[in-house]
Amino acid sequence: MKKKVAFVCTHNSCRSIMAEAWAKHLGNDVIDAYSAGTEVYPGPKPMALEVMDDLGIDVSYSSSKLLDKIPSEFDILITMGCGVECPFVPCKHREDWGLDDPSGGPKEDFETTRDLIKVKMLDLIARIKSNKLI
Repeated sequence: MKKKVAFVCTHNSCRSIMAEAWAKHLGNDVIDAYSAGTEVYPGPKPMALEVMDDLGIDVSYSSSKLLDKIPSEFDILITMGCGVECPFVPCKHREDWGLDDPSGGPKEDFETTRDLIKVKMLDLIARIKSNKLI
């Protein structure tokens, strides 16, 4: 059975969108992925979408949305490291990935963040498959 996972950041415009895309690309068999933010933002950062597209990962569905636009309960809640104080979101497991925000930096910063998220995602998938989480 898939685990319902939320990736949450302040604006849902970069890191959380990349995490959702990686989850759908790498872990679709074990993760039902969502992403959201805690503050209104006009849309995804174009460079975040570009670096995912560079690897052939579909992000065409992406939009910046608030927590109230996704389900209200999750198996796993992951914050990206932006100091987000999430409103109470019912979940069985919560962790923070402590990722720096590449926004405003060069494309290489976005690529570095994208690649770090992939490593963390592969670890998360392995822990889910081995029942080391919930």
